[in-house]
Amino acid sequence: MKKHARRAAAATTAVLALALVATGCGGSGSGDDSKTVTLVTHDSFAASKKVLKDFTEKTGYKVKVLRGGDAGSAVSQAVLNKDHPQGDVLFGVDNTLLSRPLDKGVFAPYEAKGLGKVPEEHQLDAGKHRVTPVDTGDICVNYDRAWFERKKLAPPRTLDDLVKPKYKNLLVTENVASSSPGLGFLLATAAKYGDKDWQGYWKKLRANGVEVVDSWEQAYNDRFSGSRGGKGKGDRPLVVSYASSPPVEVLGKKPQPKQAPTGIAKDTCFRQTEFAGLLNGAKNTKGGKALLDFLVSKEFQEDMPLQMFVNPVRKDAALPELFTEYGEKIDDPATMAPDRIAKNREQWIKTWTSLVVK
Repeated sequence: MKKHARRAAAATTAVLALALVATGCGGSGSGDDSKTVTLVTHDSFAASKKVLKDFTEKTGYKVKVLRGGDAGSAVSQAVLNKDHPQGDVLFGVDNTLLSRPLDKGVFAPYEAKGLGKVPEEHQLDAGKHRVTPVDTGDICVNYDRAWFERKKLAPPRTLDDLVKPKYKNLLVTENVASSSPGLGFLLATAAKYGDKDWQGYWKKLRANGVEVVDSWEQAYNDRFSGSRGGKGKGDRPLVVSYASSPPVEVLGKKPQPKQAPTGIAKDTCFRQTEFAGLLNGAKNTKGGKALLDFLVSKEFQEDMPLQMFVNPVRKDAALPELFTEYGEKIDDPATMAPDRIAKNREQWIKTWTSLVVK
């Protein structure tokens, strides 16, 4: 669960100091070293040593990673430092926050090699190529199978189900002002119910006892009864998490169960896509472009699922057996155009806060 916890950590807008961490092949080179390429990212970034070593052997560049806390703070730091970037490539901005760095001119255009293998649905800035899609994931309501079996109650499947009396006081979600999955869940409701009716839905959800906490870690690890293989310390059998959570619950278990102890309410999901981009004013532009090429290479894409528990964007990248056997394929997740998110995000957050928290 450690990598999964890092991957799904709350995305806050607080600005945190970036700490320099050597990754992979190491070395003590700085960002302006022509043999070093610096990746600015969130704490959840992970790649195997072999893959990073292969990148160095193929390109001559060592990878340095600047970890900036969660995704929101890494993006905020990049915006604040856009005139003096702290690295060459930023990885970790998702479609819920994409407009912020794009509007501020944080990225320089670059069309990465290998984009032909990435479906157009993931290329949200395809006309300008300021960012490169790297991975996708689905924010969904997870349920504790054992809890519902004990209660002889069918788990919810849809957003409409969650406001029914039989599911009262069962759901925990994250604050949309401080959490990426929380914000994604709000966007799922806005996509389904529209700009006005989503507010009425949340009023019903609040009346039905939804609990709100600040972060994914609090929601999943502290309040959800189904975490840690069904041994979670919380008393809420429903939680807003990721479609990749069930495979993580099986990871390392011997013998492996027939199914994961947690399930997915498949009609509650919102599709999240994560991007990387060449920072405007990067000192090692050539190395940054090589790194972007590598992030969409088949080698990196196939290494990524068990490192960060996300799905590759390349259509020819194979998923590991853990994902294919225990994961849930979400065929029709909610989505939203970046310009609609950009237009409404801040006001929706304020409105949601007044309805649900205050």
